[in-house]
Amino acid sequence: MNILVLNGVNLNMFGKRDPAQYGTITLEQINQSVVDLGRELGAKVENFQSNFEGAMCERIHAAHSDGTQAVLINAGAWTHYSYAIRDALAILKCPIFEVHMSNIHAREEFRHHSVIAPIAKGQIAGFGVDSYLLALRAAVSHLKAAQA
Repeated sequence: MNILVLNGVNLNMFGKRDPAQYGTITLEQINQSVVDLGRELGAKVENFQSNFEGAMCERIHAAHSDGTQAVLINAGAWTHYSYAIRDALAILKCPIFEVHMSNIHAREEFRHHSVIAPIAKGQIAGFGVDSYLLALRAAVSHLKAAQA
């Protein structure tokens, strides 16, 4: 199983950015946790982060033909307004799982809406790094069920 984990704008600042909201874990630590769990579950995990919308879209386009079987995405602020990223994701034939460290529905009003949610298999939010791990477990479970 090949699973791509996408992290959007400003998420490279985990560990420094608003520790009350996101904790002190870094993106590098999150990535390692996801790779380690992927290995346990029999999945190869690739992590990608960009602060540039075009670069994110290009990586999503590449996922269309590089063997990616599922995508986990924490698009950061792009979640709420990037139709470009949403449309790039909609091209994919594989399941998409939306991830957020914080509970976006308990935060500022503008964060309550996701342009990605309607095309995602599901959304996991509010559990810190466990949001990523839960999403990875969901993706692996979904892929295994589809193979059965």
